[in-house]
Amino acid sequence: MPWKETTPMRERMVFVRTWEAGLFTMKGLCEHFGVSRKTGYKWVNRYRDGDLESLADRSRAPQTCPHKTPAEIEREIVRVKRKHSRWGPKKIIDELKRTQPEKRWPAVSTAGGILDRAGLVRKRKRRRRWRHPRPPMLKADRANELMTVDFKGEFRLGDTSICYPLTIQDRFSRYLLACQGLPSPRLDDVRVVMERLFREVGLPERIRTDNGEPFASHGVSGLTRLNVWWMRLGIQHERIDKGRPYQNGAHERMHQDLKAETTRPPAKTLGEQQILFDDFVEEYNTVRPHEGIGQRRPSSLWTPSRRPYPEHLNDPEYPGYFEVRRVRHNGDIKFQGERCFVSMALAGQLIGLEPVEDGIWSLVFHKTLLGRLSEKTRRIYG
Repeated sequence: MPWKETTPMRERMVFVRTWEAGLFTMKGLCEHFGVSRKTGYKWVNRYRDGDLESLADRSRAPQTCPHKTPAEIEREIVRVKRKHSRWGPKKIIDELKRTQPEKRWPAVSTAGGILDRAGLVRKRKRRRRWRHPRPPMLKADRANELMTVDFKGEFRLGDTSICYPLTIQDRFSRYLLACQGLPSPRLDDVRVVMERLFREVGLPERIRTDNGEPFASHGVSGLTRLNVWWMRLGIQHERIDKGRPYQNGAHERMHQDLKAETTRPPAKTLGEQQILFDDFVEEYNTVRPHEGIGQRRPSSLWTPSRRPYPEHLNDPEYPGYFEVRRVRHNGDIKFQGERCFVSMALAGQLIGLEPVEDGIWSLVFHKTLLGRLSEKTRRIYG
């Protein structure tokens, strides 16, 4: 005789009908069907309150969720994300708390889930990164202590001309002081931008750059006319190590956002592209919260420098025991009756030579040591 197939629903129907017939006590009935008395009473009570259909399985999910984020809140989070596509949930929640403090905003993790469900999170493959050891570079503890300067590469505009974005940032506050699209990375163009900026906001104590042109050369101490001008203004110039862009990490991170938000696609002309740069600077400084400064805006931390731009630059003064020479137009100086090449970047400038040991002199410009001069070889070395 074949086995008769059964289902949980059929077993429950037989259970309640047997109970109605009064053939078993509840204890005996439950033992016969192999269920607990708690389960047995549950099926009987369901049947009493309804009919046989009430014996079907029910969802165990809660009927209500008191912690569910209101639809209005979710819409606001999605709206801000669509407006600022590069912002993550942390920046979005911070912005909403600032602009709408009367509302109760969810945790950052909850906002991330809302954005994910809305299809606004781009999945990225996580890579294991090797972390470079941090260099012993000086940090900035106040505004105008350190200014970082760099070019964000180059790209072609709609009219086929090339744009070179020059970016200048205050390291402490992250305040983006300038983003100027230039037709070339020529030193003279950079100086025009920086002189205008110095006149507007004053001078920093230090400037940090990479080792590319026009910030460095292959000559003595990597000098260019731009470095010399900075030193004459009393600004200390420091360069990151070659191949170590992470030493200017905050600036490089800003470049990622600049490229994504202003060059995809690029504008047709340099003038139109500059409008995009100016809009980015305004939003970056006054609207966008920055994690590196505690989710504050750069404009809340930056103030103009108290060091004004001088209208006239004097020659440096050196101690009396220094030998002092003015560099000729061809980069030479005359030392002990012979010509010695120093640097074209120093043409017209007054340099000092300090005796340090027999036949060796330190070559100094303002307070910067440029190298050592050997009487024997008439060459300068680091």
